[in-house]
Amino acid sequence: MSKNVVPVTIGGEVYTVRSELPPEYTREVAAYLDAALSRVRATLPAVEPHKAAILAALAITDELFQSRRGDREFAARLTALANEIAPLLPPAKRGSRATSG
Repeated sequence: MSKNVVPVTIGGEVYTVRSELPPEYTREVAAYLDAALSRVRATLPAVEPHKAAILAALAITDELFQSRRGDREFAARLTALANEIAPLLPPAKRGSRATSG
């Protein structure tokens, strides 16, 4: 696969990103980071640029962790619901979820 060369602006500076991902995706990711950085700078205008970047990265990482936690909780609820419903299904449709009894 060929690499795409995509100029993006983050924190007012232009960076050239080389990636096999679609350029639109790369621009979207960069815009998301730029927005997170802008929020940090708006909240803490006197913070040094590299520290603002670290705080933005921490905020994005927190979002990722919260999303993963939500995904795990949703999967657990879905599994519990499937286990509740399985005994109500005809035997041929139950698969391995239904317990005999």
